Amino acid sequence: MSGIVGLQPPPGRHPWEWSLGEFMGLAAQRAPDKTFVEVAGQAVTYSQFQERALRTAGMFRNLGIDTGDRVCLFLPNCPEFLYCWFGLSAIGAIAVPVNTAYKRDETAYILNNSEAAGLVSHPSLVDVAEAASRLAPSVRARLLVDDASAAVSPSGPAGWDGFSEKLAAAAPVSELPRVSPLDISMLVYTSGTTGNPKGVQVTHQMYVSAGQGFAHWTQATSEDRFFTCLPYFHANAQYYSTMGTLAAGATLVVADRFSASRFWDEVRAADATVVNFIGMMMPVLAKNPESESDRDNRVRLFYGSPALAPEFLDEFQERFGTGIIVGFGMTETCYGTIERVGDRRRANSSGLPRQHPDPSFVNEIRISDDAGNPAAPNTVGEITIRNPATMLGYWRNLEQTGEALRGGWLYTGDLGWLDDDGFLYFVDRKKDVIRRRGENISSQQVEDAIKDHPDVLDCAVIAVPSELGEDEVKAYVLPRSGALVRPEEVVLWCADRLAYFKVPRYVEMRDEFPRTPSLRVRKDVLRQEREDLIQGCFDREAAGINIRR
Repeated sequence: MSGIVGLQPPPGRHPWEWSLGEFMGLAAQRAPDKTFVEVAGQAVTYSQFQERALRTAGMFRNLGIDTGDRVCLFLPNCPEFLYCWFGLSAIGAIAVPVNTAYKRDETAYILNNSEAAGLVSHPSLVDVAEAASRLAPSVRARLLVDDASAAVSPSGPAGWDGFSEKLAAAAPVSELPRVSPLDISMLVYTSGTTGNPKGVQVTHQMYVSAGQGFAHWTQATSEDRFFTCLPYFHANAQYYSTMGTLAAGATLVVADRFSASRFWDEVRAADATVVNFIGMMMPVLAKNPESESDRDNRVRLFYGSPALAPEFLDEFQERFGTGIIVGFGMTETCYGTIERVGDRRRANSSGLPRQHPDPSFVNEIRISDDAGNPAAPNTVGEITIRNPATMLGYWRNLEQTGEALRGGWLYTGDLGWLDDDGFLYFVDRKKDVIRRRGENISSQQVEDAIKDHPDVLDCAVIAVPSELGEDEVKAYVLPRSGALVRPEEVVLWCADRLAYFKVPRYVEMRDEFPRTPSLRVRKDVLRQEREDLIQGCFDREAAGINIRR
């Protein structure tokens, strides 16, 4: 059965009902000497990974970390992140990744909200980690991983222990506690675009079913080489790259971060066959100058989100010689929708509900109206999801958990519609829909039109107050490096592609954007940059540009 690769659970369990410790152990038993992961200059086999994860579990036990305790991982992409995640999960403890861009107060919030008993960091981040931990009285164990290139001693500041030293003194855990598939493996904090970040309670079962599903959806085998340049504090690298590799018995190659200039060289060096993308990565790669080496790669499949224009996807596939499937997903559930490999693409669709290779796993997608009732096909409403791989809730946040989980369904906060065949079409975040002169406008649709401009790298569209009531449309535009894009050019470009009421009235040119861990633009930050969001902006009405053509 594709996506499970011979790993069968004990009697009485569904095929996805594993703890991470069980799943890791069986994967190591199946192919002990095969390379599981290549990261930060190290190649680690399946058996080595299991031994180091269990030794890390023993180290945490020696430090007084036990079942249910939380340990924050303030780390770049490195083997220690994986050892900690799986080691903590093996003893029923909970890993809590922290965005490496966070500063003192942001990091302290995660430490305090999770009531972390431990903190593992890196020499490049230790100053922030040390300052944040002083504000978090629950933290009693501090570990610093090694980095030979760093100027900071592995022992770090006073009160910090060296990860390698403590690991060497520990024995692998030989007797594991009973860990339920429904126990929490990790708290993954969302980006906090509507306030402080929320800790998504991700279960062992969610991770295992995500991996089995991803291997199934991508038709992966043990011969595949997965590649990711996404950060480990983001769910995508956890759910799909790591767990998909484990499920398929394949090899994972992890880069430290996305770089448009280095990307294809890294992919070629990795000999990658399956690559994950998010957000702006694909448009940025497509706007790189064409090269004779564009098709010099072994990538058979790109997977990612959001859905992109079919013309763009066709051109990308032809230029780089790869296949592409897109989907809809979120941290709160690893099962949304996905296109099927080889199927004819439906323009701007995110595909059908993802299904597990075992038919007893049922994933349902429906569109709900404002009262929570099912909407008719081809009607826009809130995307709601029900399946066995949905979060338990938000950590110690009953109010927002109650809003998101109702009647067995996950209310995503995203708007979309289903066609008569059940294919999903994403419209916008509910909070990002713009109401202008009686018309509802999808900010994403306007953004997609602007991003089609050959000299535009990225953009963000928000609502700003109108003197007539309701909203006006404002676009923030980031040109390609070295390109000159004028605001009036953006307006006219949109006027040729969009209904007149969707054309931005205000345009502000940018040289950078605040971003989430998944590289999405932080619109909440843009909205709060200053009190008057239109002051000093280009105003097409003041400029007298006629858009009703």
